[in-house]
Amino acid sequence: MPSERRDVTAGLPRKRMAAGLLITDANDRVLLVEPVYKAGWEIPGGCVEADESPYQAVIREGREELGLDLAPGRLLVVDWVPARAGRTEGVMVIYDGGTLDPRVHERIVVPPGELKGWAFSDPPEAAQRLPPLLNRRITEALNARAHGRSYYLEDGVQVT
Repeated sequence: MPSERRDVTAGLPRKRMAAGLLITDANDRVLLVEPVYKAGWEIPGGCVEADESPYQAVIREGREELGLDLAPGRLLVVDWVPARAGRTEGVMVIYDGGTLDPRVHERIVVPPGELKGWAFSDPPEAAQRLPPLLNRRITEALNARAHGRSYYLEDGVQVT
């Protein structure tokens, strides 16, 4: 008779997790989206849901936020973010979303209840639109892509 097993992981700490896509245009500008539910801009992506992998989350979010079926490339960064006011600690990942052909730009459709719009932004524009932490993370993701690497970050700063 098999013995009953209890879930030894049930009482372990849980972390918030999100996944995003680094998508650029032919001029290396980053695609940003503007949420309706908070101030500021971010990259396409969002919370990794229960029983969903980060990779599956960015595929879902690409469909939900942009109306595009994207095949994410390699993992560019993993960023551990410490807890702060109003937020628990978390692990954020960014996958390479590739460079969009200008003909694909016309097919982008954002959900009006979730996003105000989208725009490609060069580094100075992105720095103006993004919170500093997200701007650091995206800058490192661009560096990882350019160097064919993946980076581990803590609070948006490269550790390895």
